[in-house]
Amino acid sequence: MTATPPQPPPEEDRTSGTPDPARAPRGSAAEVFRVFLGLGLTSFGGPVAHLGYFRDAFVVRRGWLGEQAYADLVALCQFLPGPASSQVGMAIGLRRAGFAGMAAAWAAFTLPSAVLMAAFALGAQALGAQDGAGWLVGLKAAAVAVVAHALLGMATGLAAGRRRAAVAVGAMVLVLLLPSAAGQITAIALGAAAGLLWLRTPAGPAKDDEGPVAPVRRRTALACLGAFAVLLGGLPVLASVAPTPAAGLADGFYRAGALVFGGGHVVLPLLQAEFVGGGTVDRESFLAGYGAAQAVPGPMFSFAAYLGALMPVAGSPAAGAAIALAAVFAPSALLVVGALPFWERLRSAAWARGAMAGAGAAVVGLLGAALYDPVFTEGVTSAPTMAVAAVAFAALAVWRAPAWAVVLAAGAVGFLAL
Repeated sequence: MTATPPQPPPEEDRTSGTPDPARAPRGSAAEVFRVFLGLGLTSFGGPVAHLGYFRDAFVVRRGWLGEQAYADLVALCQFLPGPASSQVGMAIGLRRAGFAGMAAAWAAFTLPSAVLMAAFALGAQALGAQDGAGWLVGLKAAAVAVVAHALLGMATGLAAGRRRAAVAVGAMVLVLLLPSAAGQITAIALGAAAGLLWLRTPAGPAKDDEGPVAPVRRRTALACLGAFAVLLGGLPVLASVAPTPAAGLADGFYRAGALVFGGGHVVLPLLQAEFVGGGTVDRESFLAGYGAAQAVPGPMFSFAAYLGALMPVAGSPAAGAAIALAAVFAPSALLVVGALPFWERLRSAAWARGAMAGAGAAVVGLLGAALYDPVFTEGVTSAPTMAVAAVAFAALAVWRAPAWAVVLAAGAVGFLAL
């Protein structure tokens, strides 16, 4: 007897936002936490490597979702601002065990690196991250190589072609001339506008029945999108009306998390303009933490925990780290939940794809500006530091050495010889 193929849900179920029982969460938050904790402890290599680890863990080995569903989730999270690998993890947790699974996936994947980064902040303060410390000189030189390598990879994908390259260069010039958070926001907005006018692309692929379905009702999604907008507009007002350390941290890190397109490295210029430009963190400590962030597993955004620990709230570095970490990831969580029910229609719109292409090209320009100042100006201050940066870049780009190994080696060279 020939088996009857499964029938798709009724049309009203697909459009009302009511979860399809056949696709309801099938696991527990504890299960999600356990699997993601293993990934959070071992996932070195940055966002692209993380997506490879996720595919192996959840598509190949466990079958939590199929190839098409995974590809659609990756496409969605690359479309949204925020750290793509963390957002894919949140979406997988949401599919598997609902909102509790989403929280478990984020916590297990993020907290190992966040704890290490906060501990490094306290250790760096104890050691003294003063100018001239050999280990710090090595880390800053390694940061030059890491950012240059990231810029090269991003430019290949996000600034290919004359028009996208022009948007990227224009954004870089603007940010170099206006080195502030306002200049960076303006550059991203102008890049998106240029994309609307100049970079429209063909419509996305047709809907697939195994797309990124998750147990999210449309009214819940709309509430999350509304909360995203309210926080983006309201936190600066709160920080101005009630200028407390906690409000300032939440405002700065939330805006950084809401405006990052193109990967974790792009958070560098946004945070640098906000906190180094604002005088709350010195450049030496900022670059030391950025270098150290390359040597830990998990998401690049755990760098926020390092900066938060350097800016204690009520005398507590742990409170500063917790507020910074929650604020920088909050936009990602709200956007993932808010976008899932509308993703198919959104990705088929040429205007939306064009705007995101323009914003993506603009962030290449932002990273290019950051490569010059503060990364290169602080990291290459002598012939020996230029040599360390050059060898580190060759190790990353030519010999394919992992970033964490390159950073640790540069720090060791700095400690012993610089």
